[in-house]
Amino acid sequence: MVQIGGQEVGPIGLGLMGLTWRANPVSQELAFETLRTALENGCNLWNGGEFYGPPEYNTLVLLERYFERYPEDAEKVVVNIKGGVNLKTFKAEGDAEGTRRTVEDSTAQLKGRKKIDQFEFARRDQKAPMEETFGVLNEFVKAGKIGGVALSEVRAETIHEAVKHTKVVAVEVELSMFTTDPLENGVAAACAQYGIPLVAYSPIGRGLLTGQIRKFDDLPKDSMLRTYPRFQPENFEINMQLVRKVEELAAKKGCTPAQFAINWVRALSNRPGMPTIIPIPGATTSVRVEENSRVIEITDDDFAAVDTILAKFTTAGDRYPEHIPRNT
Repeated sequence: MVQIGGQEVGPIGLGLMGLTWRANPVSQELAFETLRTALENGCNLWNGGEFYGPPEYNTLVLLERYFERYPEDAEKVVVNIKGGVNLKTFKAEGDAEGTRRTVEDSTAQLKGRKKIDQFEFARRDQKAPMEETFGVLNEFVKAGKIGGVALSEVRAETIHEAVKHTKVVAVEVELSMFTTDPLENGVAAACAQYGIPLVAYSPIGRGLLTGQIRKFDDLPKDSMLRTYPRFQPENFEINMQLVRKVEELAAKKGCTPAQFAINWVRALSNRPGMPTIIPIPGATTSVRVEENSRVIEITDDDFAAVDTILAKFTTAGDRYPEHIPRNT
């Protein structure tokens, strides 16, 4: 087990976005079953958001209902919540008023059934001084309203500045074989320097590395990924080259491509100069959670094989559409 904010979590966590942030969310009962399965399989770091769905049914609403039914699970789970954005404009609001609003509303939605263990702004507000944003967040930590402060989608410079204003308990960034930027842009190094765990979202490349998406038309009609550059038809075949290589490596190990990809991210923790890295693949069914939670040993030979592949491969397309901020 590894620790975040002094609490033990499993080697693989769970991303909650897909349970509520989609045109047609899975049923509440199916969501409950998925959450219970995650906990049974040691995935007790749950990562959600105030804006993961509308106010009437976002992560926090789902979790409040879940802990109402299973109150004994509240102390077994470490919950990380993203907020800090205007729910109408989706722009970061890091001023004192915006910071108080997002934390107070988020905690209120849980109705006291569970404390938010880590709270993080989804993006850094470039217009608000860090001392203002973190000053308010520190007040909530000191008052016991939230457990700690995390960072999301940040660059290395932001981490180096943030630690001057608050105790950073985790840093969440995208990390997969398609997105190795944090390993090269100083983010992982900064986390290692300060002993901060790195929480890796989209470790299976938003589903691409499962091998179940082979072409643009395989994406659901209501999927937001239809607007993402890496999923555009002109980029798909290029990116499928990596998928096919991962499928070959997974077949040799007797695991699924998703399991290989998730555990490659997890095992990066063992490489020199790396922080503790916890992948948080998303899932909406128990079957998928059981697949994603399996720990697979990634050997030196496996790393060497991936290194060779990545040295010859360049991902086609950006991580996000142009209008979505990144590396803030």
